[in-house]
Amino acid sequence: MTRLEKLQQFLISDPNDSFTNYAIGLEYRAIKDYTNAIATLEALRASDPNYLATYYQLADCYHNFGNDDAARKCYQDGMIVAKAIGDTHTLSELQAALDELDDQ
Repeated sequence: MTRLEKLQQFLISDPNDSFTNYAIGLEYRAIKDYTNAIATLEALRASDPNYLATYYQLADCYHNFGNDDAARKCYQDGMIVAKAIGDTHTLSELQAALDELDDQ
């Protein structure tokens, strides 16, 4: 059983677990299945918009999928959430990632 399959099994007992859904998105990203990674991470963002790590990884998936406009918007959305909840560390990481994307 792959790591992805194991994570999907965890969802049976708690389909709304943000960490498990995030981990599944990362597994899809790791195997370069950006379509499923984006779908998984977008669903997580919709169900738990304060799960800040989602924004960085989702933006990276959009970038790797070739959609820099969506990546840029995702970084910006994450920065809004980070500001709202007072997470200055994540805010600075998202800003740095956005700056790097804009410099490319």
